[in-house]
Amino acid sequence: MIINILAGGPESLLPDLTEYLEKDTIWVGVDRGVYHLLKRNITPVIAFGDFDSVSSEELMFIEERVVELKKYKPEKDETDMELALNWAIDQNPSMICMFGATGGRLDHLFANVHLLLNQFKAKNSADICLIDRYNIIFIKEPGHYTIEKINKKKYISFVPLTLNVSNLTLRGFKFPLENRHISIGSTLCISNELISEYGTFSFSEGILIVIRSHD
Repeated sequence: MIINILAGGPESLLPDLTEYLEKDTIWVGVDRGVYHLLKRNITPVIAFGDFDSVSSEELMFIEERVVELKKYKPEKDETDMELALNWAIDQNPSMICMFGATGGRLDHLFANVHLLLNQFKAKNSADICLIDRYNIIFIKEPGHYTIEKINKKKYISFVPLTLNVSNLTLRGFKFPLENRHISIGSTLCISNELISEYGTFSFSEGILIVIRSHD
C-alpha cells in the first residue's frame, strides 16, 4: 500500500496527481489540501488540519464529503502535516509520498524536509518522499543504493543533512566520487547526472538528502 498525503501548498507546484492514482494507493488530506483533492474528484480516507486556510464555505464543502475529519486547534505541538504523517506511518505502508509540501513559506518547507527523518523512528517504516512539479526529495541513512535514471528529473543532488557524510561514492554519474567526505554546507554534489540507466551511491556515516530535479 502507498499513502499519498496532499497538503495546502501552492497548486502551481503540484504535479499531475492522476499519475499517482495507483490501485493500491490511498489519499490523505491536510488542511487546504483536502479541498484541492476534492476539486480533483479524489476523496481522502482521512483528513487532518485546523482548516484556518479555507473559507467557511470551503470547510462546509469538505465536511459534507470527508467521513473521517480530524480537526485541531491552531495552538498545538505538531503541524498538520506531522499529524497526517504520523497517522500514515502507523498504517505500515510500503511508501508515503507528500505533495503540496513545498513552496510558499520557507519554515513549512524546512519543517517538511525534516519530517522525512520520521521514517527512521519506527522499525520497518515506509520510505517517505516529498514530490512537487519540479522535484522529488528523499533522505537516506548509510548504505549502498541503486538509483534509476528518470528523464524528466535528470539532475540529482546529494546534500548532507548531518555535520558530515563519510566515504560518499558515486558510480555511473557524470561527476563520479570515490570515498569522499563532505560536510554540511558543501555544494560539491549539486546537479549531477546519470550517464547510464542506473547508477549507485553509497556512504558509511551521516544522513543524505537526495534531490531529483528538472528545470
